[in-house]
Amino acid sequence: MFESLVFNRNNELYEYIQLIAYIAEIKEWDNRAHLNRIRGYCQVLSAGLNIPKKDIEIISLASQLHDIGKSVTPDDLLKRKGDYMDGEWKILEKHTSEGASMLSGSTSIILQTGAVIAATHHERWDGSGYPNKLSGDDIPLSGRICALADVFDALVTRRPYKEVVEDKEAVEIVVKSSGKLFDPKCIKVFEKKINEILLIKNSSNGGKH
Repeated sequence: MFESLVFNRNNELYEYIQLIAYIAEIKEWDNRAHLNRIRGYCQVLSAGLNIPKKDIEIISLASQLHDIGKSVTPDDLLKRKGDYMDGEWKILEKHTSEGASMLSGSTSIILQTGAVIAATHHERWDGSGYPNKLSGDDIPLSGRICALADVFDALVTRRPYKEVVEDKEAVEIVVKSSGKLFDPKCIKVFEKKINEILLIKNSSNGGKH
């Protein structure tokens, strides 16, 4: 009975997280498929890093909230095909801090992790990212994992401002960014688990968006 109640509560929380993440994403170019891919990629990468099973589930669920801050980003910026002015880029970049602010007050470990991921998934290993120019291990592991997942998905899916990059080329681009944009440990797992990654991408119609 107790185990059944725990399962039901976890299932309800999962559906709730998917719903609020989907509401944020629906303003832009993609839909629930993107969130499912990100969750899948993060689950594979987290498992490959041999972190505790509970943390794998937390990170993979929370990763779906990475762009929740875009729910308050002006629609015209989200749907535009590039050509942003400096001030507009600053507005776009604020989705990281906005998302973190939305989630940070929660007592839920999943939403707290979502806040961390929202704040740090655009940080880069070499310090070239935003919003805080964090580098190396100063970037929380959950943010490093989601950063890789998000960039890979951006490469292999169609966006308003770009066409699809073929799988082989996308993998090469990501791997070459080891130690620059991405944590080398995450890249090693990415290479080792690439078949699982591509299975997730293809089963979610990655190239059709």
